[in-house]
Amino acid sequence: MPLAIQIHAFGGPEQMQLTEVLVGEPGLGEVRIRHHASGLNYIDVYQRTGMYANPLPLTLGMEGAGIVEAIGADVTHLAVGDRVAYASNPPGSYSQVRVMPARNVVRLPDAIDFDTAAGMMLKGLTAQYLLKRTLPVQGLQAGDHVLFHAAAGGVGLIACQWARALGLQLIGTAGNAAKCKLALDHGAAHAIDYSSQDFVAEVKRITGGRGVKVVYDSVGKDTFDRSLECLRPFGLMASFGNASGPVPPFAPGALGPKGSLYLTRQTLFTHIATREATQEMADDLFDVVGSGAVKIRIDQRYPLAQAAQAHRDLEARKTTGSTILEI
Repeated sequence: MPLAIQIHAFGGPEQMQLTEVLVGEPGLGEVRIRHHASGLNYIDVYQRTGMYANPLPLTLGMEGAGIVEAIGADVTHLAVGDRVAYASNPPGSYSQVRVMPARNVVRLPDAIDFDTAAGMMLKGLTAQYLLKRTLPVQGLQAGDHVLFHAAAGGVGLIACQWARALGLQLIGTAGNAAKCKLALDHGAAHAIDYSSQDFVAEVKRITGGRGVKVVYDSVGKDTFDRSLECLRPFGLMASFGNASGPVPPFAPGALGPKGSLYLTRQTLFTHIATREATQEMADDLFDVVGSGAVKIRIDQRYPLAQAAQAHRDLEARKTTGSTILEI
């Protein structure tokens, strides 16, 4: 039988077990995929710990790439033998074979290999909806400053390059000098080492005291309050992750004195709720990668059986760029 990484209880990486699973035929609107690679993302940690609860036992993993083995009724945009990739709910990409909803599965361009696809779908679509769809009320124009936390991570390095292509001045934060250099090498206009620098003071210095139009923050608890101090009037605080823990309860009244600020909590899965939206966003991602403006950097590779170690390294902030599980 095919193998998958499952958990039977929420907790640490030790809960992750390589398990034989029964995979049946796809039903209405479903597809069966044989994976070549799966992507690693911080949302996988949230689901493993139970911060984002799912029924147990749970096969982890939110993005993957492989070959279509079978299609169910009412699936018209895919065919057996297609090279495909996806970012999708429900989880299940840490597996050799899975059946899943076809809605978020898209054909891969010939020029994009499976490893690259597995390392870019969730992260690249996230960068797409942030920079293209999660915009301040004043919009973003070439030359505008934006603040992007965790700029040397998988989403961050894609966002650095894409922001440069859009003419934006991305100010990235990271946890050490090497990660800051990585962000700069990938298109960040400025990089702030938050382990040794006050990122609020640096943002104010870089922007001549004006602040940024938008903060993109996947860190959560540790950066939320001070990120608000980086915004100009009518600026947008766009929270999209909780790597340091969830943001504590927040009084909306505080947004007024700070400059009539806007606050949003975004998730990719709202943006890709329909097949049409998924395809449109994926086409945009494929175009920017195909043009060479965005290159997908895969810095870590683990066999499927070592997925627990991949989680340990991710949580210890030892990773940069994208990480994939080879299947």
